[in-house]
Amino acid sequence: MIFLFFFTKNFNKALIIKHINKIELSKKIKSEAKSLGFLECGISKVEFLKSEEKYLKNYLENGFHGKMKYLENHFEKRLNPSLLVDNAKSVISVLLNYYTDEKQIDNEAPIISKYAFAQDYHQIIKEKLQQLLDFIKSETEIKNARAFVDSAPVLDKTWAVKSGLGWIGKNGNLINKNHGSFFFIGELIVDIELEYDKEIKEYCGTCTKCIDACPTNAIVAPKIINGSKCISYLTIELKDEISDEFIGKLENRLFGCDICQDVCPFNKKSKQHNEEKLKPILALLEMTKSDWQNIDNELFNSIFKKSAIKRAGFKKIKSTLKFLDEKL
Repeated sequence: MIFLFFFTKNFNKALIIKHINKIELSKKIKSEAKSLGFLECGISKVEFLKSEEKYLKNYLENGFHGKMKYLENHFEKRLNPSLLVDNAKSVISVLLNYYTDEKQIDNEAPIISKYAFAQDYHQIIKEKLQQLLDFIKSETEIKNARAFVDSAPVLDKTWAVKSGLGWIGKNGNLINKNHGSFFFIGELIVDIELEYDKEIKEYCGTCTKCIDACPTNAIVAPKIINGSKCISYLTIELKDEISDEFIGKLENRLFGCDICQDVCPFNKKSKQHNEEKLKPILALLEMTKSDWQNIDNELFNSIFKKSAIKRAGFKKIKSTLKFLDEKL
């Protein structure tokens, strides 16, 4: 009986110490993330995303993904991080601010989404995530971990919500109460247990500014987005000609779209980022309407060799320019 008492006492003490260690380690990870330039960092427990399963099925069955066939692949992996990382236990989500006050100089030039003003963000975030992972390795005996930046079957916005970094707005974007939505999302999936954050309440209330502002009616209901009608899809992902049903509806957008974010009240809190590698490409900002209309393949590759715009490709950009020019 005495032995059982001491065993139980020591076992509980070990659990308390383990819990305290998780708390301290989680604090260190968040502090390191901030020092690396991330806007926010939150942590959630790996689990099967049962509540997202129905939503994802309906999204695909309704054809809201358009011709992005890759979204039909790896269905189970999108819902279960354990299929991506062995023995996965935690998702560490991070936000990187990309908001800028700088604008394109010519008001008549076709409009580029803010996130594409600078060089491609994927490598920038991957490098920071690797640095964060190196820090975690120096503090733990972590064995399995992977970094993700929207290029793998990970529901990044869902994990960010579970990590307490914001809520999903009616425009389908993650919104942070203090920072708005002009940020990139990345994550580390790791095989160590950490202290987990709680989801926060939603603050959109009765506001419908994003729904009302969408010129193509892509937001069919709060949080339900018909991606095949979204201007970002039409100007980036869609490889075919843009349908005539969108004549006069692109509002001079050439690559991506910020309309639903620009009208969001929470983005009044957005502040200029301080990431050196996300400084806008000056040659892009200075391009006039005429420059865009006369751009050739060589100049395109020269200006956008490190830009996300290169993802669309010269042929797609020229096709969209023609659509904007002829069918405004």
